[in-house]
Amino acid sequence: MTGELMAREMDEQPEVLGRIAASAPEICDRVRAIVPETLDGIAFVGRGSSDNAAMLGRYASELAAHRPAGLTAPSLHTRYHSPVDYHGYLVIGLSQSGATPEVVATCERLRASGAVVVVITNDDSSALAGVSDLVLSTDAGVELAVPATKTVTAEMALVLVVAGALGDGLPGVTELARVPGAVAAVLADDDRPAALAHAWVGYERLLVTARGLAYAAALETALKVKETARIFAEGMSIADLMHGPIASVGAGLPVLHIDGGDPIASDGRQLVERLQALEAPFATCTPHPDSTLPMPGGLAEVMYTIVATVRGQQLARHLSLARGLDPDRPSGLTKVTPTN
Repeated sequence: MTGELMAREMDEQPEVLGRIAASAPEICDRVRAIVPETLDGIAFVGRGSSDNAAMLGRYASELAAHRPAGLTAPSLHTRYHSPVDYHGYLVIGLSQSGATPEVVATCERLRASGAVVVVITNDDSSALAGVSDLVLSTDAGVELAVPATKTVTAEMALVLVVAGALGDGLPGVTELARVPGAVAAVLADDDRPAALAHAWVGYERLLVTARGLAYAAALETALKVKETARIFAEGMSIADLMHGPIASVGAGLPVLHIDGGDPIASDGRQLVERLQALEAPFATCTPHPDSTLPMPGGLAEVMYTIVATVRGQQLARHLSLARGLDPDRPSGLTKVTPTN
């Protein structure tokens, strides 16, 4: 129970992200060539970790394109068969395997309803690729550990590149080339997430908070902790937390707060003050050197979502090992979840 597969695939992330960064200009050109002339909106389709990457895309694409962006509800199309008109929409479908039936079916229906469909997958010969107008491969190589790691951060990088091809472009997207180095730096700093995992090993619940672009990292970290460590973790927006759930926070509920700096940093500082007053155990993942799980400084805020996601992977792996579990093969899970 060493989690060697998960660790090995985590360590491959700088190389995978480097390839995407090098290909970003060419990917942007391919996306611009198929975007509807009049772009009415952007919609994302995904489940699990892919849905968390889609959340980052939802924020980034609306920032760039100045058009509405959101996450689709696959059941509207696979169960209710809702006849929605998607003309003028760019749809981005995400699935590491490209084999999740409802993601494939939803993208197929939306394309038939008039959308232009881009898919992001680790298998460009998959069923999902077959229902698209453009396939963007994560090119991450085979992923053997059940918890997705390198494919998730690759999906996040690609949704940022897609966003950068829309409208006025995405501020900070040109810094993607610096992310592989930042990820390599946090992977080399594995002692701090290990120490935090041992401090929190006895808890059965965990809250992961963020706001804005980093919200996707909070969702993905919570998912990884649930998958690997059997701890009921929840990712939550700071704003949502303050609207009621904060009443459940106290000495028995640890909180990991993630942020990538301005314009969200002030929200994080207010949250930390509130947690201190509640005497709740908390940790931070920020670009500040005194953070519990620090990230290298100087990046654009949007890029910290990828780096923080890697920090979350480290914490999840160490929590799993500290609880005597095998993070490579979580009980009851398979690599592809065949939801319809």
